Amino acid sequence: MRPINLINVSEFLLLGLSEESELQPLIYGLFLFMYLITLFGNLLIILAISSDSHLHTPMYFFLSNLSFVDICFTSTTVPKMLWNIQTQSLVITYEGCIIQMYFFTLFVVLDDFLLTVMAYDRFVAICHPLNYTVIMNTWLCALLVLVSWIISILDSFLQTLMVLRLSFCGVVIIPHYFCELKQLVQVACFDTLLNDTVLYFSAVLLGGSPLAGIVYSYSRIISCICGISSSQGKYKAFSTCASHLSVVSLFYCTCLGVYIYPVNAHSSHSSATASVMYTVVTPMLNPFIYSLRNKDIKRALKAFFKTAAIKRSQLF
Repeated sequence: MRPINLINVSEFLLLGLSEESELQPLIYGLFLFMYLITLFGNLLIILAISSDSHLHTPMYFFLSNLSFVDICFTSTTVPKMLWNIQTQSLVITYEGCIIQMYFFTLFVVLDDFLLTVMAYDRFVAICHPLNYTVIMNTWLCALLVLVSWIISILDSFLQTLMVLRLSFCGVVIIPHYFCELKQLVQVACFDTLLNDTVLYFSAVLLGGSPLAGIVYSYSRIISCICGISSSQGKYKAFSTCASHLSVVSLFYCTCLGVYIYPVNAHSSHSSATASVMYTVVTPMLNPFIYSLRNKDIKRALKAFFKTAAIKRSQLF
């Protein structure tokens, strides 16, 4: 069969997580529940931080950015999946697939960089506490977030351009619930050597470098904590980064499980199922991880709800 250029392809088919019709209502309800929890949970984190002046610090500035990215990250994939289940359709348009792939790639890289920036922030706070406010000044915090956005946008743009050069044979079936970059390259019938090279080089550079930064930061943090004489001081120092370490572990363990193994017909369904962990579950758990162990966040949330209740009572 002669390859059809990508420009002439009008739609792709997303197989989703399961082709069994009796499981679709269960999958729909579960993902809708997780999506709403992700939206409200991360939105509450943002509102709590923005409404409490005591939380206008570098750590919470990065956390609010992470919550915003998690909302965007999840919103890139889940609504389309829910729509397809609701309409009993597998179709996503060519334009929609490219846009979804672009923003998914952007936000997954951005998530990675923000976690690295937050690790650096904890390193400075624990290892250089006296110089923390000088080092983590407003200008540097804004610059770190801006650079993270720029690198993520450029990488996503490059990956999208690489996909636009591909050709496909006949009906394009993607064994996933969204247009994931690796899966999209896999189903192309054109020579994908250049795409694979760029994809894996980008994964090593933009995935390995942040991971190395996180490992280095926490190795220094552990070294500093071990140097603290009192057990109470050790616990207090470790508790400030325990939540972040939990999120990093969830994100990287699931990402590595999906991307370090080659995709094939047998493992594609397993890969799609594993992707749920870092695309849906991790963004949903982030607000709970950061709020349940953080007294400042819980205090800010109580104050926020109290203020909202007072304002509501004044309206009636």
